Amino acid sequence: MEREPLEITYPADLPVSQRRDDIAEAIRDHQVVVVAGEPGSGKTTQLPKICLELGRGRTTYRKARDGKKRPRGGLIGHTQPRRIAARSVAERIADELGQPLGQQSVVGYQVRFTDRTSADTRVKLMTDGILLAELQRDRMLWRYDTIIIDEAHERSLNIDFLLGYLKRLLPRRPDLKLVITSATIDVQRFSEHFADRDGTPAPIIEVSGRTYPVEVRYRPLMELPEDDDEGEVVQRDQTEAIVDAVRELAAEGPGDVLVFLPGEREIRDTADALEDAAGSLRGAGGGVEVVPLYSRLSAAEQHRVFAPHTGRRVVLATNVAETSLTVPGIRYVVDTGVARISRYSLRTKVQRLPVEAVSQRRDDIAEAIRDHQVVVGAGEPGSGRSTPLPKICLELGRGRTTYRKARDGKKRPRGGLIGHTPPRRIAARSVAERIADELGQPLGQQSVVGYQVRFTDRTSA
Repeated sequence: MEREPLEITYPADLPVSQRRDDIAEAIRDHQVVVVAGEPGSGKTTQLPKICLELGRGRTTYRKARDGKKRPRGGLIGHTQPRRIAARSVAERIADELGQPLGQQSVVGYQVRFTDRTSADTRVKLMTDGILLAELQRDRMLWRYDTIIIDEAHERSLNIDFLLGYLKRLLPRRPDLKLVITSATIDVQRFSEHFADRDGTPAPIIEVSGRTYPVEVRYRPLMELPEDDDEGEVVQRDQTEAIVDAVRELAAEGPGDVLVFLPGEREIRDTADALEDAAGSLRGAGGGVEVVPLYSRLSAAEQHRVFAPHTGRRVVLATNVAETSLTVPGIRYVVDTGVARISRYSLRTKVQRLPVEAVSQRRDDIAEAIRDHQVVVGAGEPGSGRSTPLPKICLELGRGRTTYRKARDGKKRPRGGLIGHTPPRRIAARSVAERIADELGQPLGQQSVVGYQVRFTDRTSA
């Protein structure tokens, strides 16, 4: 049965829609394209539609060695770092194309334990782990003619494996197109990694995000009461502080509130506290609805965040709502400043999710280091600047050995180290141990992190 032609339209309010001709031209003329866009630019939902409009996602046939024709292509693979993002993005794309989701539709998704694809599927949303698992059965990825690696800046182990494998696969699959999207400030590294045989970096298409005026209010958990003669610091409970912040925002006017929390336990505790305080949090037009959002929830419970509602809604989410999906109707954001970050511990050989402080100025610092030779920063004690700074430099590609030609014609090594100078020996040791632990590295031998103080040298090649 002949398929009805797809009616592809692009929302005019999305910044990526203004650049769709440039993106389409780059995809058509190059094997690898890097799309740099801020969250909310619309790149996640509109890129598959651009590929469909270019005629990607169609099955072709090649003659195999045994003389038989074998199918090639037919799918646009679109990876997401989280299951909830794969499901919600698939639903959004299917809705914009006027298609059902799954059976007899051009849009489907596959996550662990759930496969909503069919023979009609042309756009397949999936987690990066699903695509990595498919490589065991299909080393050449013959089922795909286009791969979109979304949120590549998260640099998880799965994403790094995929980027490394695709780098080797592309010369053997000249018909395969690769689109990499990233919200990072350092997209040049992706571009250079996928340079062609002539050394020309992959083209970069930059898409601006939608920006709105933002007022930032700091409500520290540690307070020093003015009437306290002893000068003791009062540590506020995080849950109580969130309730106070939501109560303060409720007085500002209508609008939903998004609260970032590190994990499921904190979300449950905060939800209970907000339910108890619901009487003082009522918004215009109705009561207060508290909606949790994290990866372990069922699909039906996760969809509550997208359902229409009256009154005020308070969404309690992990960092899944930071870049993986866009929560509608949000006017206020409460950020606790901590999140669970995936870390691999080389010592224990396990993947960990420690709660770490989230740097507020990380992107500004990285941009300043990249664009200037000298950067001067100031921060109060406890701001956490000692451990993130070396990691930011590593992400920018610093600490790599380069070679220069000396006067005698021989190549001499230059660079290769990021020097970090805490003022005391105990600080040097403790900071080195903290950085090594956060990077999942041992300390000293066969590690990227070492330290040297008087009488002790724990560095290596």
